[in-house]
Amino acid sequence: MTATPRSPGRAELAHFLRSRRARVHPEDVGLPSSSRRRTPGLRREELARLADVGVSWYTWLEQGRDIHVSEPLLERLSLALRLTPTERAHLFELAQGRPAARPLMTPTTVSIALRRILEAHPYPALVSTQRWDVLAWNEAASLVYGDLDALPVEHRNGLWSLFMNPERRARMPEWEAAARRAVAGFRLDAARAANREAFDSLAARLVESSPEFARLWGEHDVVEFPEMLKVIIHPELGPIEFENVTLLHAEPDGHVLRVSFYAPRPGVSMERARKLFPRITE
Repeated sequence: MTATPRSPGRAELAHFLRSRRARVHPEDVGLPSSSRRRTPGLRREELARLADVGVSWYTWLEQGRDIHVSEPLLERLSLALRLTPTERAHLFELAQGRPAARPLMTPTTVSIALRRILEAHPYPALVSTQRWDVLAWNEAASLVYGDLDALPVEHRNGLWSLFMNPERRARMPEWEAAARRAVAGFRLDAARAANREAFDSLAARLVESSPEFARLWGEHDVVEFPEMLKVIIHPELGPIEFENVTLLHAEPDGHVLRVSFYAPRPGVSMERARKLFPRITE
């Protein structure tokens, strides 16, 4: 392997690696500890062995050299250095200039703090994964979208529900346009995913189950999701217009989730919402 000259952009990476290496005690990783160690933490050769990389290569990395750094190697360094999810993401940003791949395990719950924020919002609010799996929602969301608890876990997905839930479709006056935007947005999310296997699996199921999805999926459109206006037809109150915004939220375990907040537009929609959501105050 050939090292290229030093790069000023690698200085921060070098400092970060040295600081994390100094933090790991030998006994933390099953190595014997000695009082004769002249530096804190692991030696370079010890970390290189734990991460299954060459000592010279790792030395060059700590010196700030511009050498090629692969994702598998960074993952091994993350494990050997016992990095937190935030530190792991920082390592990838410094080494490759882009975010780390998302953890492969899909979360099944959200933190207590996030759930309390959902419950405090008087209007519909939902939390979903990057693959649009819905993990949490508040009472107001159930009043609009129905009893999500009654659905099988595998069907609590925004894209699946859009095509396979007749009740939800009946409440959307412009379903065709919304479905087209959703499919294009989902395709873009799949392309951005570090591992798109789960995205493709869901798309394959929908292609088999919904001719309409198959048609739209075959068009290969992509679109960014802007802040949007959504109209929901309530069976008793009529149409209610909701303004909505989706924010990215990083959980303590490193997973990045989408939190969508809805609020009725002033006027007729607000008046109808006051009848639907008892917690709305004047």
